[in-house]
Amino acid sequence: MRSDFRMGLITIIAAFILAMVPLPDWAENLRPDWVALVLIYWAMALPSRIGVTSAWLAGLMLDVTHGAILGQHAIGLVIIIYVVHLQHQRLRVASLLQQALFILILLLFKQLLVLWVDGIVGRSTDAWLYFIPGLVGAMLWPWVYIILRDLRRQFIYRAM
Repeated sequence: MRSDFRMGLITIIAAFILAMVPLPDWAENLRPDWVALVLIYWAMALPSRIGVTSAWLAGLMLDVTHGAILGQHAIGLVIIIYVVHLQHQRLRVASLLQQALFILILLLFKQLLVLWVDGIVGRSTDAWLYFIPGLVGAMLWPWVYIILRDLRRQFIYRAM
């Protein structure tokens, strides 16, 4: 297993831990979609290694850990990672602000898809609160990108 792929798995596991850490009630709606953010980074950095299959498996694990309908988060992650794969070369050369705006659209789309499935099965949620994690994720994107990029560079150089 290559060192950069290993680093990707470690950071995805860390994202799952961040997604499951209990937060106070007032902060629960502010939690960004850590798994989606990390998968987006790795799909941009390693498109040949982290792709739609990884997104599907991570989404199924999110569904199980959040008690959601099986496949609800998975289909959202698959769609956004597919779009990232289509645009990964453009995203790499875009500024962090442009990337954050693109990530905002992707995260809001995923949240809308999950909200739609919740509505179909009759789960009611506060729709306006439901999109706050996408906004927080987009605001955190520059830091997520810089941290993961630096971790990847340090990990690769140590492996050499």
